[in-house]
Amino acid sequence: MRLAGKIAIVTGAASGFGRGIAEAFAREGASVMIADRDTKGAAAVAAGIGKSAVPFTCDVALKADVDAMVAACVQTFGGLDILVNNAGVTHKNQSLLTVTEEDFDRIYAVNVKSIFLTTLAAVPELEKRGGGSIIITASTAGVRPRPGLTWYNGSKGAALTLTKSMAAELATKNIRVNAINPVIGETGMIEQFMGMPDTPENRAKFTAGIPLGRFSKPSDIANAALFFADPASAFITGTAIEVDGGRCI
Repeated sequence: MRLAGKIAIVTGAASGFGRGIAEAFAREGASVMIADRDTKGAAAVAAGIGKSAVPFTCDVALKADVDAMVAACVQTFGGLDILVNNAGVTHKNQSLLTVTEEDFDRIYAVNVKSIFLTTLAAVPELEKRGGGSIIITASTAGVRPRPGLTWYNGSKGAALTLTKSMAAELATKNIRVNAINPVIGETGMIEQFMGMPDTPENRAKFTAGIPLGRFSKPSDIANAALFFADPASAFITGTAIEVDGGRCI
């Protein structure tokens, strides 16, 4: 198995892309902490995976929660090899002038500050294992932004810049940092991204801009994350993979 003996934390793992990543990691032999604000959802995902997974309630925007998450992972499994910064939020697709300050602050706390907090907590533990892999779920919104999601787009642009800078600085510790850029996906945030009801007609408006003709699925993102976690990608760092059906062409 590709991740036999590895220990991973996946944030935002109670649903969507995070759940898909956690399940893929477990299938390939990793022990996985299912971290999410949704206590019941995280517990359900962990139960579905089995003994190799444990749930942990965590708000990734809070230092105390993040520190406790990493400490609990180390205590439960004995270390940490892979960190997946997947938790994310957005604002509803709308004018940049109508997004509230509260929504703006939450977006940057969850999508950007969390990377800072998890890095501070996780890097010392990754070092103890001789290095590791940090994977960030960014977005095509950070590469080819579109109107209606401006402040969210900016948070994902920050995530991509952080990916490169972290990769350069952490390379001496044998810690690789890479990102995944999904296109709009089949997750719980789909109607926020669309700014309209999730109907076949409205989906068609968005898939028209995706050459392969569909939204991303959790399994698509999980496959990319698995590649970055796998020792087979040991010489790859500071990169971002567009998992987007060709949207960014």
